[in-house]
Amino acid sequence: MGKTVQFGLGFVAGRPNVCKIINNTYEQLIDQFKDSENKVELTIFILFDLGYQYTTRVDFYGLMPNVYKDIKIKYITPEDIEEMKKRLVGRGKLTKEESELFFGHGHAKGRNTLMYYAFIRNMDYLLFWDDDEYPVACIKNPETKEITWAKQDNILMHYKNIQKADVTIGYHCGYISPIPYVELNEEVDEQLFRDYIEAISNDIISWDSIRTKFVKDNGITYADKDIASGEGIYEVKKQNGGKWVAGSTLCLNLKHIEKIPAFYNPEGARGEDTFFATRLDEAKVVKVPVYHFHDGFLKYTNILRGKYPKTLRKIKVEDEQIAKRFIQASRGWIKYKPLFVYITDQKNYKAKMEEIHRKLEAGIPEINKLFEDEDCNVLIDDLNKYDKNVKKHYQEYLRTNEIWDKLKEK
Repeated sequence: MGKTVQFGLGFVAGRPNVCKIINNTYEQLIDQFKDSENKVELTIFILFDLGYQYTTRVDFYGLMPNVYKDIKIKYITPEDIEEMKKRLVGRGKLTKEESELFFGHGHAKGRNTLMYYAFIRNMDYLLFWDDDEYPVACIKNPETKEITWAKQDNILMHYKNIQKADVTIGYHCGYISPIPYVELNEEVDEQLFRDYIEAISNDIISWDSIRTKFVKDNGITYADKDIASGEGIYEVKKQNGGKWVAGSTLCLNLKHIEKIPAFYNPEGARGEDTFFATRLDEAKVVKVPVYHFHDGFLKYTNILRGKYPKTLRKIKVEDEQIAKRFIQASRGWIKYKPLFVYITDQKNYKAKMEEIHRKLEAGIPEINKLFEDEDCNVLIDDLNKYDKNVKKHYQEYLRTNEIWDKLKEK
């Protein structure tokens, strides 16, 4: 047996579903390393946010006793975070304002906090894993239309490749965006719907990809059979201002900490993985052939118990809670759009923002028709506010990375 490798799994969790994921996959996680020449010790970090769905902390302590036998579990509680901030301020490492900007709950602060915990606990590698993703791939036979399910050695695949990289990123299948299925028929003005999607779109979500999925597969993304079998590794190159990654199935080589940037998002916005990706110029980023099934609407938690559906259904606009989830996601995206444009194309910022305003205003009435009980006009206020504050957010984005550089000198 060679050296012992410390591998961390990071869950920044707002949903108790995280316990189901760990309880139902822990044996599979350990088995992935049974033939490894090095001993790999797994530590699962769980940073839970009680404000996301008004949960109680008891909801996040539902792990079975067996899990603790072969895996170290480290909870990061709200009290732990406050204590750490006080300690760093007390030692003169950070100011109070810096500690508040970097640590805490939320998309970016939660990841930063967990990443710092893993770093000071001498993890070699850290794999971020979202609380609505399962290590299986759904593959559709183009002829018979039947779905087959393939378990994925998610940690092992990252482990094999991260040793020669700074960052690795996997693939997603299933319901990879919170945009529900929309029938593109005569009742929907496709151009106006397109305007809306293009206004809120980002580095990962685009109209072309969404339209193709609607028409071809009812809004579902199926896995590529070859990729799900572990074929096809490639290096991600910089494109339109970043080496684009997603926040989950994202593995960091903490031994190359100088190449790992911080996460940031404007308050109340999304985009933490996008802003992380804009700072990977010096990092080697590798796309690895392994899938997570994204259960974006939490309709298929039975998959965790090996109960695989024969078909995946359309998630429709009128389904319960779907409208709220979509509007919430839209707001999170539109709030980070100004900073995204400012970082990637500052020269054309004004012209691009005018176009986004135009498309959003054109598309919103069409979306309001689809979601009768919701009012998307709030997105225009969001866009105006975050557009006005873009320089402040840009300074915070730079500052967050300066704070991280200080913390790396542990």
